[in-house]
Amino acid sequence: MEDKIRILGIAPYEAMRSAMLRLARGHEELELDVYVGDLQQGAEIVRQHLDAYYDAIISRGGTAELIEQITDIPVVEIALSVYDILRAMKMAENYGKPYAIVGFPSITESAHFLCDLLRYTIDIFTIHNGEEAERVLEKLKQDGCFMAVCDMVSYTKARELGIHAVLITSGVESIENAFNRAVKVSAGCTKLHHENLFLKNVLRNGEERTIVLDENGEVCLSLWNQKDEAHMIELLRKERGRVLDADSHKMFRNVGGSLYSITGRVIPYKGKRYTAFYCIESKIPIAKGKYGIRFCDKKEALELLADSFYSMTGEMGGLKDSIEKISQSPFPVMIIGERGMEKEQIARAVYSKSPLQANPLITIDCGQLTDKGWNYLMNHYNSPLNDSDNTICIRSLDALSEERGLQLLSAIVDMNVHKRNRLIFSCGSTRDAVLPPEGQRFVKRLSCLTICLPPLRERIHDLPALAGLYLANLNVSLGKQLIGVEPKAMEMLQSYEWPQNYTQFKRVMNELAVLTDTPYITGNSVAALLDKERSFISAGPEAAALPAAMDLHRPLEDINRDIIKKALADNQGNQSVTAKQLGISRTTLWRYLKQA
Repeated sequence: MEDKIRILGIAPYEAMRSAMLRLARGHEELELDVYVGDLQQGAEIVRQHLDAYYDAIISRGGTAELIEQITDIPVVEIALSVYDILRAMKMAENYGKPYAIVGFPSITESAHFLCDLLRYTIDIFTIHNGEEAERVLEKLKQDGCFMAVCDMVSYTKARELGIHAVLITSGVESIENAFNRAVKVSAGCTKLHHENLFLKNVLRNGEERTIVLDENGEVCLSLWNQKDEAHMIELLRKERGRVLDADSHKMFRNVGGSLYSITGRVIPYKGKRYTAFYCIESKIPIAKGKYGIRFCDKKEALELLADSFYSMTGEMGGLKDSIEKISQSPFPVMIIGERGMEKEQIARAVYSKSPLQANPLITIDCGQLTDKGWNYLMNHYNSPLNDSDNTICIRSLDALSEERGLQLLSAIVDMNVHKRNRLIFSCGSTRDAVLPPEGQRFVKRLSCLTICLPPLRERIHDLPALAGLYLANLNVSLGKQLIGVEPKAMEMLQSYEWPQNYTQFKRVMNELAVLTDTPYITGNSVAALLDKERSFISAGPEAAALPAAMDLHRPLEDINRDIIKKALADNQGNQSVTAKQLGISRTTLWRYLKQA
């Protein structure tokens, strides 16, 4: 049996990775490994796999150009077809406002041809790297253009700048052509390359991961195969001086959630002194969260924010200026909104733009705070309340009992927690946007700035644009080619109340996108799904209501049960708030609901 041709694929987004794996099954002569990464991230993935005996690398656009600079393995670019670009242009038309096309020459050349053929008047900008993309997009934003059709480089920059973007995805024809070209170029001589890789792999020693730096601190050998390679290399550069001074140096460092024992040694070679670091990973994981308390850094917070409804649709729009101004102030912040408003994402947005963004974001979820978590928070020497210069987000403040709410407020004031750290609170509001007493107490005592999130039912006129932008992102993540929503279907979406706001809207759009096989989402699909939503919500505990005229000639247990149902409905299903309002424990409340 002949050896298979080994291909390394670097896809700019997950849906392309899935498509490449699916199409590769039709090529028995190929063995394909695919990873997701764009530009420098994609190049770093290739560096980590240079010793894996690949015959060719397949990638797209600017990422392919970068990969060619770091390896002698043949690189085959996935070309974008005219149809790929036309489909993205049709998606952008759903936005209803002027848009621009931004991309590498392989995109803009075809875009000019399409515009000439279709007699479209669209601004087209050619870029060659990420810096050019950022400058072009910033200029577009200044000129009032907030929509761009672009490749992955410009797509990422556009989202960072708050500009709506439609990613030009590659069709199956383009990927298939790239496979065929990879087979041809791999027919060349690869024996020498494989022999070199074999010798490099011989250097591997058990679980050790070796990194060697030259006299300038540049990497001349890396056997690191973890995603945190760049972070580890930067850490080792800082320790290089100690190794050179002592010829040998040992340390322990936390990298990517794991503990490493690192030994550094000086290795002379041709009159120069190289530093070799041998890294061994501990098998004991480092916990990131505890009893409803979670720690994260800016990178993780931005990743979570990028997956939110606010980021995908630009829904933060009207609040963006306020958030940027509030984030620069030292005052505590209270985020107010109904259920399903993704209030924690607003907290991440404030944190990521604040002066304390280099320090951790500590999230305390009052709804998940156990008794152990509460004791740790209030009494432990290592409690986040005892630290300084961090951002502390206290979620679902209304879920705390009155006693614990008062204890927390007293601890914050007595220990000056709000002066040593940046505090962000979130609290659920009623349908009339009334902040409950628990939240009002904190706002008044700590002079909190407030951010009020309008419910989705007050943004119904924006629903077509929101749906179109969200579908564009779903196309990328699901590998779909949806164009939009039929007018009748959109009328149904706009006439619905959306009691669970953005969380519910996301869930509905996700299901519609997954189930739809046609270019447009139909009215029948929307009608069926909304009927299911109404049934689901009406069956929930928040839907229970007290009869207009209560029959008191019944057992006391039955009367109590009806009162609890009515209170639960008024509090939008929040059991903690309901239990406090009625003066009973959550256990008692749960017992009544179980008997219903």
